[in-house]
Amino acid sequence: MTNNRSIKDALYEQVARIAKAAASPKRLELLELLCQSPKTVEVLAREADISVKLASAHLKELKASRLVENERQGKYVIYRVASDDVARFWVSIRLLAEDRLVELQDAVRQMSQATHEWVGNNREELLAKAKSGAVIVIDVRPDPEYAAGHLPFARSIPLSELRDRLSELPKDRPVIAYCRGPFCLMSTDAVTLLRSQGFEAMQLRDGVAEWNFAMLASTVDYRFGIQID
Repeated sequence: MTNNRSIKDALYEQVARIAKAAASPKRLELLELLCQSPKTVEVLAREADISVKLASAHLKELKASRLVENERQGKYVIYRVASDDVARFWVSIRLLAEDRLVELQDAVRQMSQATHEWVGNNREELLAKAKSGAVIVIDVRPDPEYAAGHLPFARSIPLSELRDRLSELPKDRPVIAYCRGPFCLMSTDAVTLLRSQGFEAMQLRDGVAEWNFAMLASTVDYRFGIQID
């Protein structure tokens, strides 16, 4: 009996390593960033607004729990999520938190009220409209993230380039902007800019990780897998 108890304790302890690794707001943010594309420690530190030293410490914890991997390329160390399951893990716990925590629901609601979300019947509808050209979907993340994976029919127009590339977008059709997911504000800023310039613009809350998660969880074949050039 005692031996069985020890075995169970050891099993739960191993599972708890994942929870412990994720029990940090900044480590969660780093995971979300790595769900977009592999990145250097320096880029991750800048994006998460923390020091390189602190980013390295967080990444060490994530690596110890096998959530991320790294490799050296020249003088840089490149980090990436260990598998697609890690991206699904991030989306799953975010959705669980949004479902259970009133405080998070209120925060997300406030974010939604500050922009104009695309509202459609389902993802299949957006696929059809994007494929036909009835709507223009733009990915406002940095170029390396778009290259690592993006929604089919999406054009890459990073937020930093959007103002200078407005002439590439038609004003007679809706423009739908997306970025890294519901907690990312780049698409919010893009929609604000587009609307100020006379475009009919909306925000898609889903990012690449969210879309993949929803596609895998659905019994419907949306034929909308992530495209990698």
